[in-house]
Amino acid sequence: MPRWILAVSAALMLTGAPAATAQTVGFADAIKILAASCGNDIESYCKTATLANNGIGQCLVQNQDKVSAKCTEDFAVVTTLIQERLAAQAAAPEICANDARQYCGDRKPGAGHVLRCLLKSERVVSKKCNTAIDLAGYR
Repeated sequence: MPRWILAVSAALMLTGAPAATAQTVGFADAIKILAASCGNDIESYCKTATLANNGIGQCLVQNQDKVSAKCTEDFAVVTTLIQERLAAQAAAPEICANDARQYCGDRKPGAGHVLRCLLKSERVVSKKCNTAIDLAGYR
């Protein structure tokens, strides 16, 4: 796997996390999108950028006037979608707390036991909880 893909993945994991909306994306899909639209730009302008401290991400931003419009657009979209996925993962336990107590109260917390119960109880779990689970990428 090219080092820039790993760097972009790490950069996306370290970004802040706004509130979740209607769509999120996982790291594997983010890498596929960015490999297709930013690969040539990274090879051209960021070949010497380091993996540490978001070097490649910073390089793309610093060279945004040279980087292709598609790369700039996809980088912004993917970064936002990853941030939303992380926010959804952080918010899901609280959003689903009532459903977890109601339908999964007998499950031991940890190791995904409550989540598996909520996934199996999809038909009775609240719409809000189901949406949170989907946005978090758990289903």
